Amino acid sequence: MYLLVFMFISGIISFILNRKHLLLMLLSLEFIVISLYINMFMYLMMMNYEFFFSMIFLTISVCEGVLGLSILIMMVRVHGNDFILTFSALW
Repeated sequence: MYLLVFMFISGIISFILNRKHLLLMLLSLEFIVISLYINMFMYLMMMNYEFFFSMIFLTISVCEGVLGLSILIMMVRVHGNDFILTFSALW
């Protein structure tokens, strides 16, 4: 159980420390989502519940990943790189 908490905390720390590149931020967000999924799956398995909600969670997390990758592709096409500092919301 402590390993799952350690995975979640290390994902948050990597998200905080890797703020320069959008791709690294998206990877750390996906790591957080995977650790939450494993935690939820273990909880549902221990309580003998149905796993239908875990499938809904996986569907939503895939949609989140696709949205992040589409933003990354748009940013690389417009600005030429994935540095957060070159992206300005005013343009």
